[in-house]
Amino acid sequence: MAIARYPSVVLDCPDPAVLAEFYGAMLDGKVELDDGWADVRTAEGQCLSFQKVEDYRAPQWPGQDVPQQMHIDVMVDDLDDGEAAVLALGATRAEVQPGTTFRVFLDPAGHPFCLCVE
Repeated sequence: MAIARYPSVVLDCPDPAVLAEFYGAMLDGKVELDDGWADVRTAEGQCLSFQKVEDYRAPQWPGQDVPQQMHIDVMVDDLDDGEAAVLALGATRAEVQPGTTFRVFLDPAGHPFCLCVE
């Protein structure tokens, strides 16, 4: 028996509103802002949350001096179209691209995430 309706991944960041707007636009989700906190909820019920952290240090990918600790995979139909869309939203393409069925990007706070095709 499930004890929860859905998981929520929480990312540390310097500005929760900026990341919520970024992921809200990418995932077509509803953005909910609170003091030092933000949520993005999709129509399907998934949730990403963002919390403000003073002296935030962005992960270094692929290096591990500041480990990524987690990342988000976002499924897309077409990598080129997906790349154009996330770059327009403010993502940065990572220098290292280790695969052909996915591409690695950094969100506006420096968290790595991948666009993937099945």
